[in-house]
Amino acid sequence: MNHWLILPILIPATVAPLLALAVRNDIVLARIFSVGSTVLLAVIGMLQLGMAADGTTRTYALGNWPAPFGIVLVLDRLSAIMLVLTAVLGLLVLLYAINGCDRRGEHFHPLFQFQLMGLNGAFLTGDLFNLFVFFEVLLIASYGLMVHGGGAARIRAGIQYVVVNLVGSSIFLLSLGLIYGVTGTLNMADLAVKVPEVLPGDSALLYCGAALLLVVFGIKSALVPLQFWLPGTYANTSGPVAALFSIMTKVGAYAIIRVYTLAFGESAEDGAWFASGGLMAAAAATLAVGMIGVVAARSLSQQASFAALASMGTLMIAIAGFTPSTESAALYYLVHSTLAIAALFLLIDAVVIRRAGFGDALTTAPPFASLGLIGGLFFVTVIAVLGLPPLSGFVGKLLVLDATVGLSGWPLIWGLILVTTLLGLIGFASSGSRLFWKSGSLPGRLEPVSAVPLALPMVAVGSLLALLILLTGFSGPVTAYFDATAEQLFDSQQYVEAVLGESRGEQ
Repeated sequence: MNHWLILPILIPATVAPLLALAVRNDIVLARIFSVGSTVLLAVIGMLQLGMAADGTTRTYALGNWPAPFGIVLVLDRLSAIMLVLTAVLGLLVLLYAINGCDRRGEHFHPLFQFQLMGLNGAFLTGDLFNLFVFFEVLLIASYGLMVHGGGAARIRAGIQYVVVNLVGSSIFLLSLGLIYGVTGTLNMADLAVKVPEVLPGDSALLYCGAALLLVVFGIKSALVPLQFWLPGTYANTSGPVAALFSIMTKVGAYAIIRVYTLAFGESAEDGAWFASGGLMAAAAATLAVGMIGVVAARSLSQQASFAALASMGTLMIAIAGFTPSTESAALYYLVHSTLAIAALFLLIDAVVIRRAGFGDALTTAPPFASLGLIGGLFFVTVIAVLGLPPLSGFVGKLLVLDATVGLSGWPLIWGLILVTTLLGLIGFASSGSRLFWKSGSLPGRLEPVSAVPLALPMVAVGSLLALLILLTGFSGPVTAYFDATAEQLFDSQQYVEAVLGESRGEQ
């Protein structure tokens, strides 16, 4: 048994109630347990990444019940990448938050650990029903984190966030009912076997369920026309929470990659890649809406929220290609965009703390403490977010552009990506000029809202930017690993045999 596989779920599931019940009144102990748990998740994630590098798909059957009847966890290259990304991002966000943000409301650390548990479970689960369960775990935790610290605007945005996701959860259950009613299974490996065997008379119900499932994942990924919840949610929550949420939309992207390459890929025969056309159109619209929003935004947090939306559009354009080269490019861009957007939200929080009375509004104001340092980091971060040379965003966009050559309408895809990058550059150049350049020449000096030391937050932001630099410098071996991951994704037979056994996989 591969007992290592359950640890990314078990550790935060154990630490979270301990934090809530035993150390809720001691912030120092809460920080120690929370950071220690997240460090352990990062170490285990790295070990599992090394385990997955040999190309073997490993499984863990809870209670030793065999698939497809029991709950099964599956570790391959893709899930290992997502586990490491979640743990590293969580650790750096936590380092930023323990500088004071975690004191703004109650139960920050238990909710944070439950969020990590839900994310890790979603990346490891091998069946759709437990994907729904882990979605609910991470969403319930995210509701609490989103309104952490309170405030009218945050509560209003939180209510919208809850309502949208409740609707998404209802659609999720409906889609699972349709798929189970036709195939008799929700295990993803078993679906890969059962989908080609569905009778022609039942195929309409099956693909109706699969289309509704795509809608659910589209809501989680904030794809147009289901994107309206994201700008308000990300712009109104705290900076560290918004930074952690940069991986929330990637759960929807992961689910699309996993489900639609495994169960509705080549093995689906007549229904193969049925999601590609609609997903590509929605992705293109998401990219356009996101970058237009960057230009039209009235605050830095709104700009960052729309930049996050635009990054999902670029990512989904790559995913919608459903070829090994496009999925490899998508994985590189997924890792890059998660780290870059998180760094941007953390920097914006640092700006808000230091611009008393002005916050992140795009207006000129007297200079604030550490203006030069934060302005310089903002410049580097924006280069990364927009995909400009020389950082990893540029490499990621080049990979996406190269991988889409040959797809239907690829010249339009190229034009859209290049034009929207220019729009984003105009928007961020304008905001940077107002907040850092013009403000620096005004008389006076703004005092920070609170006396928060700069050291630990800058360590967190600097570490995120350092990871982007490493992602650029080691783009060769990284893309080689992602190429191997994409090849493994399209070898559905190996996944099926690992989960169900060789006899079932050969049917």
